Amino acid sequence: MDSIDKDLLNLLQNAFPLTERPFLERGKEFNITEDEVIKRVQKLKNDKIIRQISAIFDTKSLGYESSLVAAKVSEEKLQHAVRVINGHPGVSHNYLRNHDFNLWFTIAVPPNSALGLTKTLDIIAKEAEVDALRPLPTLKLFKIGVKLDMTGKQNITGKEEKKKKKKKGELPPVNEQDIAFVRSLQKHLQIIPEPFKEHIETLGLSYEELFNKMREYIDNGRMRRFAAVLHHRKAGFSFNAMGVWAVPEEEVEKVGEEMASFKAVSHCYRRPKYDDWAYNIFTMVHGKSKEECEEILSEIAKETGITDRSALYSTQEYKKVRVVYFTQELLDWEQARLAKA
Repeated sequence: MDSIDKDLLNLLQNAFPLTERPFLERGKEFNITEDEVIKRVQKLKNDKIIRQISAIFDTKSLGYESSLVAAKVSEEKLQHAVRVINGHPGVSHNYLRNHDFNLWFTIAVPPNSALGLTKTLDIIAKEAEVDALRPLPTLKLFKIGVKLDMTGKQNITGKEEKKKKKKKGELPPVNEQDIAFVRSLQKHLQIIPEPFKEHIETLGLSYEELFNKMREYIDNGRMRRFAAVLHHRKAGFSFNAMGVWAVPEEEVEKVGEEMASFKAVSHCYRRPKYDDWAYNIFTMVHGKSKEECEEILSEIAKETGITDRSALYSTQEYKKVRVVYFTQELLDWEQARLAKA
């Protein structure tokens, strides 16, 4: 990758031009042709640096129930548990981590789920033969959005400027038009001169109507952004640390906001505690080395004064995909279990 590729990746992770000829727009910023931008982006995708370019939706605002889940699994049953958990279509991430709770996965179920999240997890726990399972749903979202600095110019322990958060109103339940829109925009964008043409033809909209609807979704929070998502390891970020923190309840709001302000923190959540799990704030950081991750977490501890913490590193990646919304596969998974009941 040269400097143009790296700058291009930084831009594509933040936002993608909502225009008929987006690669032409990006080319103007680098004084290169549309064709060259397309060739560069296609190569970055072929080399698996770019995982996909698509809409990034907010799971909760689409009516989905979701949770991070920690499972304790014996060594002899680990591979069996992985197969069972990965077999659920709503599981997007599944990692082995360095802790007694060794298997960590994320799961989402749709608003029309016949089972709901709690019963789904009960079934998975039984089928996977786990020793213990702890749902860790989001109680408060402080930050979400992986944006890796490909240029190396940013200070890894630097902070972002504080932005005033927009208050978003209550959203109505999704309707059939919303579902059709989500199904179309969650697909991988084609790397061609007019990549949005497929969506206007599928949805029966004009370009203006499509882009207005996308901006409406961004404004009301149903879409976080339309952007590129990278393969972390292929992009050079080989380590990810889930920093977990035991924060006094009266300090959670203040500390959560402060931790989220670090540029290197891609995710920051408040989650529940259990008798066997003392941590209530979760921060995800990505680094080019374990030492880089540790430096970031140490700086967060220094700034916040929170020292009761742990860093959980992924030692094996079993599944990593984007959530695919409103699929028949998930309903089929549920029907198969209901048929056995």
